[in-house]
Amino acid sequence: MSDSQSTDFDPVAPNAGEDFEPVDVFDDSDDFDLRPGADSCYKCSTCDTNCPVAEVDDDFPGPKFQGPEQWRLKRRDDDHSVDDSVMDCSNCMRCDNACPSGVGLSQMHNTARGEYVSEEMDKLSVEYVRNRLLANYRKSAWLASKVPRLANAAANFGPARWLGEKLLGVTGEREFPDFATETFTEWWAAQGGAAGSKERAREARERRGEPRDADKKVAYFHGCYAEYNTPEVAKALVRVYEHFGYEIVVPEQGCSGTPMFANGMLDDARRDAEVNVSSFADLVEEGYDAIASCTSCSMAIRQEYPELFDIDGIEDVAANTFESVEYLRIHEDLEGELADADVGDDLAAEFAYHAPCHARNQGLDRQAVELFGDLDGVGVEDVGDSCSGISGTYGWKAEKYETSMKIGDEMFDHMEAAEGETGMTECPTCAMQMEHGTGYDVRHPLELLEAAVVA
Repeated sequence: MSDSQSTDFDPVAPNAGEDFEPVDVFDDSDDFDLRPGADSCYKCSTCDTNCPVAEVDDDFPGPKFQGPEQWRLKRRDDDHSVDDSVMDCSNCMRCDNACPSGVGLSQMHNTARGEYVSEEMDKLSVEYVRNRLLANYRKSAWLASKVPRLANAAANFGPARWLGEKLLGVTGEREFPDFATETFTEWWAAQGGAAGSKERAREARERRGEPRDADKKVAYFHGCYAEYNTPEVAKALVRVYEHFGYEIVVPEQGCSGTPMFANGMLDDARRDAEVNVSSFADLVEEGYDAIASCTSCSMAIRQEYPELFDIDGIEDVAANTFESVEYLRIHEDLEGELADADVGDDLAAEFAYHAPCHARNQGLDRQAVELFGDLDGVGVEDVGDSCSGISGTYGWKAEKYETSMKIGDEMFDHMEAAEGETGMTECPTCAMQMEHGTGYDVRHPLELLEAAVVA
């Protein structure tokens, strides 16, 4: 370009005059700005074709409407309210994974659900009361854990299940999971807690030929289900991690918030998120990484927390949170450890593995198949990429039960066609659906890992 053609225009830094004032598109607000995501959506409908609910329910408008289209409508029309169909979204988050433009669809869905529940839903309605109870499962589980045998008998008493469906809309088709007679944290305290773990880990490092004072330490987010219903999963995690020489701490914690996000109870989710972030942020500063044995818990902390909440320390906690098997695959030679392993007769020889939707969103959908593929005497068969259909509390709602089972049909068929009759998954509610639809026993990958490597 010649000197006579020179220009001050710079496309990277527009030469706007000092008097220029940008148009105030949105009112001042503390809410997260979802406009960039909405603008990135070019309506290809890939999210809709990957939505398990839309696949079986012709009346459900799909993720594209629930996310960017509804967001745009509300910004153009002050009178436009959130459509109640947003409550039909199961929060599986497969749309996030499917979108070629990286639109934060689930963030929009969570925001819309929260707004709908806050502003549109009748707080005295049966639906609201039922959803609030399901979303705050941790509270009822804590109470049930005080009298677990009585709670187990009462919850699965036929007339009680019938009454629960008639009065609250909780399906009577499913059996409630048993509450453990000893919670994980009760067991953990009996093992000496963090002090006991520190000494056991040091001894393990010495046996493995590692420095006794090596800096290997993790903070365990056990979640509600491993605490009250399946402490055997949490115990397996402790034994496996201590076998590899890790010191474990179990800080104060609430629910991860996953069932609260799915039910639009964002105030409840924030309450527990503040507890979790406060506990884990201090540990992250001390060099601990956070691990979770439930993929929905790790997903909530890694993605949904920073998307929805502005809490001091939240970014550091999210960046240092991992799914438990994933963390070991990153930091340890699991394949080498398994090469000489002998599982014996403790577990089944053939497993039908289902990757939870929330594992897929973290890129973990093949990890169990890859990890155990060469383990002698054990076969792990992937049963496909279909959704289990239960999506946490979704499949427990009477009006969603049939939809939940239709979504799960493909997984049930694949499981029954697999070699084994034992399932495997990292998600506790997917395990419920697998058991409910096939009758198979279902195990967590940590349980197989414990049987293989822990003497």
